[in-house]
Amino acid sequence: HPMEIGLSEEILGRTFDGIGKPIDRMGPIDAEVKRNVNGLPLNPVTRKYPRNYIHTGISAIDGLTTLIRGQKLPIFSGNGLPHDQLAAQIVQQASLGDSDEKFAIVFAAMGVKYDVAEFFRRTFEESGVSDHVVMFLNLANDPVVERLITPKVALTAAEYLAFEKGMHILVILTDITSFCEAMREVSSSRGEIPSRKGYPGYLYSELATLYERAGIVQGVEGSVTQIPILTMPN
Repeated sequence: HPMEIGLSEEILGRTFDGIGKPIDRMGPIDAEVKRNVNGLPLNPVTRKYPRNYIHTGISAIDGLTTLIRGQKLPIFSGNGLPHDQLAAQIVQQASLGDSDEKFAIVFAAMGVKYDVAEFFRRTFEESGVSDHVVMFLNLANDPVVERLITPKVALTAAEYLAFEKGMHILVILTDITSFCEAMREVSSSRGEIPSRKGYPGYLYSELATLYERAGIVQGVEGSVTQIPILTMPN
C-alpha cells in the first residue's frame, strides 16, 4: 500500500508505534516532508564504495566482522539467547569513532513482548543515549499486519535522516523472524499457496527489499547501515 509517514528532525529521541504514530505522550510530529514507506531501490550505479566503519565497542564485531558504514551485518540467534542485550549494548556503545559527523540510531522492534520493549526503552534512557535514538515498537499484542509495515517505516525514517539530513544512521531490526511469521500468517489468511515451511514464495524478495535499503549514495553525506536480528526457527 502507498502508505506515507510525516518526517522531520523532531523524530530524534521519540518513540513510535509500528506504523509511525507517536506513543511517548510528547504530542504529534510537526512534519517537514511526507514519504512513502515502501521507499525506492537505490540505483546500484549511484552507490559509493564504503570505506569507513561504525565502532560498536564489542571486540568480536569490531575486530573480526567489522560493521562497515552502508552495509548490513545480521546477528543470527536463537530463542532464549541474549540477542536483546547485545542489541541494547550496541545502541549504547555505537559511535563513528573520532569522527565529528552526525550519528543516530533507528531501532525497530517487531512482535516483541512488552517487557522486552520496556527493557530497551529503560536501557536507552538510563545510559543517556535516547536523545539520538528513534524507536518504532510493534508489540506482540499489536496487529499482525502492522508488523509488516514497521521495518519499512523505520527504514523510511532512516533514509530521510541519512540522505536528506546528512546523518550516519544505524538501523537495528529485531526480530526479523517475527516479521516473516507475520507474513506467513497474512499470506495464509489470504489463501495464497504456501512455499517452504508454510512461508509465502515472495518471502525472500520481500526480505531483499528491506536489506537493500542500506547504503551510501555518491554526492550525499549520510549512510544507512543495518543490523537485522534473526532468531533462527528450528
